[in-house]
Amino acid sequence: MSTSSSVDTAQPAAPPPSTSVLFARGVIACLAIWPALRVAVDQNWGGPSSASKRTWLASVIVDAFEEQTDPSPDVPYVELILLQVMEDEFDTMLEDGSAEDVARNIVELWRASQGGDVQAVLTLEERAERLKGKNVQIEERAGDNSDWEDESDEDGSGEDEDEEAPTLIDTSTKPSRQEPEVDEDGFTMVKGKGKRR
Repeated sequence: MSTSSSVDTAQPAAPPPSTSVLFARGVIACLAIWPALRVAVDQNWGGPSSASKRTWLASVIVDAFEEQTDPSPDVPYVELILLQVMEDEFDTMLEDGSAEDVARNIVELWRASQGGDVQAVLTLEERAERLKGKNVQIEERAGDNSDWEDESDEDGSGEDEDEEAPTLIDTSTKPSRQEPEVDEDGFTMVKGKGKRR
């Protein structure tokens, strides 16, 4: 009899609320799916601890929702966190609108998890699992294949990508006596007399 009462008193610490765990799982899956962050982690833009930084970002977002409950964080607030962390931790400035999409998904996920909607999280986790170990395919648009990581317009060509293809020939200058020669890569052959740097 005395042994059964001692077993009853030795209870483990209370687990976190199931809605919190559900939401955290969903956030981790959202971040694992986000192409911009996947590339940043795969390419170690955040250094050797890039994967740890992704996990840390998930915890920052979950904490924000756990701590600010009266008005819970909205899409612009979450987007700002995502953009700030991408810039500070991965040296990547995003202008492609993907951070807003991820933020919207996270806010919707918060609402769903508060209502106990497990299916939304499971769907995200399935997608994240399918992407695990796969290389991120970056769509090359309008000849833009090297600016993705280090230029301020890196993946932001989505808005006017069709009209802003890179021009390698300056068409604003008046032609001199000879028409400029353009090689097969689109570069103008410079043939000048005298003035050399």
